[in-house]
Amino acid sequence: MPRPRQCRRVAGMPQVTYYKPRGIPMTELQCVELSVDEFEAIRLADCEHLYQEQAAERMNVSRQTFGRILDAARAKVADAIVHGKALSIQGGPVEIAAPTATQDPPCRREGSPEPGRRRCCRRNRPDLP
Repeated sequence: MPRPRQCRRVAGMPQVTYYKPRGIPMTELQCVELSVDEFEAIRLADCEHLYQEQAAERMNVSRQTFGRILDAARAKVADAIVHGKALSIQGGPVEIAAPTATQDPPCRREGSPEPGRRRCCRRNRPDLP
């Protein structure tokens, strides 16, 4: 039996969770699912230009695990772009990190905890937003 996946720390949930090619109806599209931790890996590596070691520390995973997450994420994004598929960002065992003094606070959603407190892992909590 495989070991359960560890919760990965993310800065916040993405504001936009779905992308699709323009002009093609949803009924004709295949969908690629990108997990929230894969989205966060792309954000840290490609948008914030962090080294894998620094990004892995932020996500609370090993550098090797971060590399695997990033490889899987880039492959899914490439598949969606090259083959004209929709891209859905959702799911995965993640926890929302408390904002630091250098980060802007994430948008609060109804039912979210007080500022400065972490949410619990989403793996077993589908009721969380």
